[in-house]
Amino acid sequence: MNKQLLLIALVALSACGSRDESGAKGGEHAAVAAEAAEAAEAAEAAEAAVRKGPHNGRLLADGPFALELAIFESGVPPEYHAWPTLDSKPVSLADVELIVELTRLGNKVDRFEFAPQADYLRGNGVVREPHSFVVKVTATHAGKTYQWSFDSFEGRTAIAADIAQSAGIETEVAGPAKLVDTLTLYGNIAPDQARQRQVSARYPGLIRTVHKKLGDQVRAGEPLVAIESNESLQTYTVTAPVNGIVTARDANPGEQSGDRTLFTIVDPSSVWAELSVFTRDRARVRPGAVVRVRGADSSTEVLGKIERVDVQASANQAVIARATLDNSSGLFIPGGFVTAEVSVGEREVPLAVRTSGLQPFRDFTVVFEKVDDTYEVRMLELGEQRGEWVEVLGGLSPGASYVTENSYLIKADVEKSGASHDH
Repeated sequence: MNKQLLLIALVALSACGSRDESGAKGGEHAAVAAEAAEAAEAAEAAEAAVRKGPHNGRLLADGPFALELAIFESGVPPEYHAWPTLDSKPVSLADVELIVELTRLGNKVDRFEFAPQADYLRGNGVVREPHSFVVKVTATHAGKTYQWSFDSFEGRTAIAADIAQSAGIETEVAGPAKLVDTLTLYGNIAPDQARQRQVSARYPGLIRTVHKKLGDQVRAGEPLVAIESNESLQTYTVTAPVNGIVTARDANPGEQSGDRTLFTIVDPSSVWAELSVFTRDRARVRPGAVVRVRGADSSTEVLGKIERVDVQASANQAVIARATLDNSSGLFIPGGFVTAEVSVGEREVPLAVRTSGLQPFRDFTVVFEKVDDTYEVRMLELGEQRGEWVEVLGGLSPGASYVTENSYLIKADVEKSGASHDH
């Protein structure tokens, strides 16, 4: 029942509360638990009160006239069968006019008319899933009309909006989505050569002072080394051309600078992901493709684009695809291993749902549709899945609001309610 999930949410919230609040909340939780228990008992009693006929259908009676109504789905799509009797004896099927109306969540009505077949009346349509509705039965026999109405719910629960919010239940409107085909690649992080500078002496001379050491962080314009020119004997200062980190130093006081590289400075705010692409996949990986790169711990993830794909294979017969990544957070370290998902194709589908909302229910994969404060199962016919999206071919209408996060709580609440599949 709906109170079950309410109880789950309140218990979770109370676990996070202070001890000072526990006394006040304890009485509220006890009342909710008692109400939930009473609701469950009432549901069990109602189920036990349903009378069954010889065909295991629901028996509806009004005086001497009775009608057994069942959903038959053995080897055929679900359909209604009905057996009318008078004083417990079968009546002529041609003398009975029968209409069944099913009012579904959202006030959508399915109407079935019946015609004789063999020894029963057969409804003229498929009883589509879920079998969750308010049933109205109207039968006419010998000039007299009989009516019955009852609830036949499955996979349905009601949850107040504030409780759903506290439980972290989130919804989204179902509609079109872009399914993206991806290819998994592996590689490592390398310095962005466009952000790397090698610093030499402008005029060869004697190194007088060295201001920075290996691993120091420098800013553009900061002094690196003071050199006395061999020609002018004047001392001048060599400064950092860019912001970055000193990754190599070959300068010590008293040495001649010569024309060698004294410092290498790398700006780590941008790095390269160098990804290995086997030749069979090379035609699928193109410059401009979006790539999602994850660090070795799988917790670091950055989006980028493939900038170029090498034309020459390495010793392992792979070519390198290079993507430039924003590394302003400093999470990627040159030399570190990475895994990447590269977009190699995409297509738009008219209806899709997020995989985070999917749940198993009976023999189906389902989502839970939300109408006001009521949630109900929707059995899905699924197409292709790509990443976080899966195509929906049937079972859910475009524009429906469905649960995307914590849908397992809805399922747990539905299962505790005890509502069964109607046959």
